[in-house]
Amino acid sequence: MIAFVFPGQGSQVVGMGQALARAFPICRQTFDEADAALGLPLSTTIFEGPAERLTLTEITQPAILTVSVAAWRLLESRGCRPAMVAGHSLGEYSAHVAAGTFSFADAVRTVHHRGRYMQEAVPVGTGAMAAVLGADEALVARACAEAALGDVVSPANLNAPGQIVIAGASAAVARAGDRAKALGARKVIPLQVSAPFHCALMRPAEERLAPELRALPTRDPSLPVVANVDAAPRYDAASSVEALIRQVSAPVRWEDSVRRLASEGVTAYVEVGPGTVLSGLIRKIAREATILNLDAPEGLATIETLCASGGAKASERS
Repeated sequence: MIAFVFPGQGSQVVGMGQALARAFPICRQTFDEADAALGLPLSTTIFEGPAERLTLTEITQPAILTVSVAAWRLLESRGCRPAMVAGHSLGEYSAHVAAGTFSFADAVRTVHHRGRYMQEAVPVGTGAMAAVLGADEALVARACAEAALGDVVSPANLNAPGQIVIAGASAAVARAGDRAKALGARKVIPLQVSAPFHCALMRPAEERLAPELRALPTRDPSLPVVANVDAAPRYDAASSVEALIRQVSAPVRWEDSVRRLASEGVTAYVEVGPGTVLSGLIRKIAREATILNLDAPEGLATIETLCASGGAKASERS
């Protein structure tokens, strides 16, 4: 069984998706649709930069979504369709476009606003995120609780065994990192991010985004979408939208999401969109899985072969 997974913020790079757009009209059309939906030359920024503009959260989010949907449409046009989908943070929107929950144009506009709301929720420099390595969720949660001292700090991305990101007020994140190391964490790495995503400091962004999401024309997804907030599949539009709303300030439960996919019978994963961040995380969670990615034309043939096999490994087919 095959699942498609869609990357989130942090996978962006100038030039991403350009080879796909040059090689396949369906991909070029996707970039044109994004430009039209936003009334901005988004594709020019994606293909040519500058990097400083591409890394603005309100640009990064629709940019990654567009590259991911372009790759998804190419796969779909070749008859490649997964049994389930999931996405990391922003990637959950890409997953819902693939599942038909809402239109691509509406998604592009919504994540453009989402990025701006998230950036504006916390003054620049007052929030932070850090990756805690070599510790489990209980240790990280304890470190945050003991270091908070009235400030916000909490687990934000539960990415893979031994890889948990914390977010909150800058000083509290620093204290929690120190406490985590004292409790036995192997290493703490401050992250270069523009805001402390997926923590209580994002509640103002959540409140601004909620009415826009609830107003979108939607339909029930055509295939299950595993949600970040609780790693449970969504089968209807209403609960899908509520999960996206909660996601803004709730932790991304990526490890649990991959384990849920595996428990449903998924044995092969295709990362659809820029980079291989999710591929690396999945290798730490589902070690026996087949993992491929599509962000350039060179990856297409192998994925088509995988889809034709239904996700079985070569050894399983022989």
